[in-house]
Amino acid sequence: MVTQKTKIVNEQGMHMRPASLMTQKLAKYASTVNIVYNGKSFNAKSVMMLMSACMKYGSEVEVKADGPDENEALKEVVDFIDSGLGD
Repeated sequence: MVTQKTKIVNEQGMHMRPASLMTQKLAKYASTVNIVYNGKSFNAKSVMMLMSACMKYGSEVEVKADGPDENEALKEVVDFIDSGLGD
């Protein structure tokens, strides 16, 4: 398992469009990917789970990936979050 902390830099936070983009990006990975926010873990491959997390601008999150391609999956998620969630 690999983990990395980052912050939501998109001023609108995690909303429907970036949640959908993230799940599409992660579909190619076999690894399990979760985002830990406010002490709860959310499946990063599920739009509904990402939306239910209510991650706002400035929120610190921890990305966890576990599986055969965990390093690549972790990098993809962290890069996506750091880029402003595709906006």
